[in-house]
Amino acid sequence: MHLRIDKVEETGERGQEQGSVVGRASSDSFGDGSAVGRHGMVGSCPSFLRVTKKIPLLAESDATVLITGETGTGKELFAHAIHDYSPRRDQPFIPVNCGALPEDLIENELFGHAKGAYTGAASHGKGLLAEAEGGTLFLDELNSLSASAQAKLLRFLQNREYRMLGSTKLLRADVRIIAATNCDLRKQVQLHHFREDLYHRLYVLAVDLPPLRERVEDIALLAEHFMNLCAQEHGKGKMTLSPEAVKRLEAYPWAGNVRELDSVMQRSVLLAPTSVLGPWDIDLPPVDPEQAASEDRLD
Repeated sequence: MHLRIDKVEETGERGQEQGSVVGRASSDSFGDGSAVGRHGMVGSCPSFLRVTKKIPLLAESDATVLITGETGTGKELFAHAIHDYSPRRDQPFIPVNCGALPEDLIENELFGHAKGAYTGAASHGKGLLAEAEGGTLFLDELNSLSASAQAKLLRFLQNREYRMLGSTKLLRADVRIIAATNCDLRKQVQLHHFREDLYHRLYVLAVDLPPLRERVEDIALLAEHFMNLCAQEHGKGKMTLSPEAVKRLEAYPWAGNVRELDSVMQRSVLLAPTSVLGPWDIDLPPVDPEQAASEDRLD
């Protein structure tokens, strides 16, 4: 059985959801409040709250969760929130970016190695599965796994068993897997780049996080949140966003999503000459040559 929590269609108000910061839910539960949630996700539109309110439900079981969404939409924060609401909350939450590890190291990183497994393996080495015992292992950019690593992950999801590199001994681990990807895994399966059986093992509970450009109503909330965090961290005092600055932010397409907005707000706060951020204090890269020319004329 699959439980899918999809993006909600727009109905009058833009359908927006989770980004990289958390939701305007109550401070200890994902409800219908408007305070910054304790996991840092910020948002107030109904579709966003509808998704964040599912987090306790997703946390109740040990079923695998597959989180999809563009880069920078907040997949790791969402995964961490699920872990923190689960019975495993007092055990480790270990994130690993599969795309950042060379193909020949990913299996060693995940499953560990036995002494003598390869040149230089002078001692036994625990993998992240062992490190996450009792807790949650978050596999980001899951689509980057090699065919061999995919096969081993499939075995673990089926039987909770795995072998270290260079060992014939079967080991067991009590670990929940939450996976994430920014690509269409179904298309990767069709292209024979990803195992179909592993896809079905992962696709038990699924959540799709929308891009920031579909959460326009939340941009001002997020921008203010990042502005305040940066101002506090750097001793800048209280700062505010002008209405014109908000309009400029809302008009930008945000290819890098909430992560990009965070960076833009940090840069804007640190370089601002006054405590009020105006539209030209918001340093945005041009979207295309025509926009760049238009902004140069406005300057």
